[in-house]
Amino acid sequence: MTVIDVSEAQFETEVLARSAELPVVVDFWAPWCAPCRQLGPLLEQAAGAREGKVVLAKIDTDQNPGISQRFGIQGIPAVKAFVDGDVTAEFVGVLAPAQVEAFFDELAPSETTLLLAAGDADSLRRALELEPTNVEANVRLAELEYRDGDSDGALARLRDVAGSFRADGLVSRIELEAANGARPQLAEAFAKLDAADHQAGLDVLLGELAAAQADSANRERLRKVIVAVLDELGVDHPIARESRRRLAAALY
Repeated sequence: MTVIDVSEAQFETEVLARSAELPVVVDFWAPWCAPCRQLGPLLEQAAGAREGKVVLAKIDTDQNPGISQRFGIQGIPAVKAFVDGDVTAEFVGVLAPAQVEAFFDELAPSETTLLLAAGDADSLRRALELEPTNVEANVRLAELEYRDGDSDGALARLRDVAGSFRADGLVSRIELEAANGARPQLAEAFAKLDAADHQAGLDVLLGELAAAQADSANRERLRKVIVAVLDELGVDHPIARESRRRLAAALY
């Protein structure tokens, strides 16, 4: 059973003892609490997606004041995760659905999360059967398709993916290769990036960007490829910091 109602008398067995077998997430709530009614279905959905891997225990704080006092509950909804009898994670208030999923993933990864961790093409396709709009799965599968020579398939997969620098960068790379043929500078840049020589690859791309003043389409594609690389490196990476400055200078 994924979701159970627990009283003070049952807490030792249904929460603390059970948490030695699998994680138990406790939802401290009350019927009069509007935020509790908002959060509850999100918790139940996340727990249901992890059937057999996690239990959600709901405790009515009005009916069980002793447990609330024992764990210092001062505001609800309050959520605490128990593993081996100890609180290992917690939050207070309402979280966004993605944040609730991430909270549960730390305790018991969903099937989609496990498939993404596997990362092979079959696993990614299975993840997309479960979540067709999953951005990470679509982008990673498109990257595999591109590396296998299926540029058209990668483009089709990424056509409706929004909000991903990696997706935009891959689409722009494919378009650059199609528009510029075997241009040696671009081939060199992409080979360097594929070999994880980010500095050398970015140097070539930034040079191409500066030289493409009259070609607005290619400039935008080059910008998106560069931004995707910078996003992959992260804000604090020294190469990213310097390249971001050079990108701004080339654009403005």
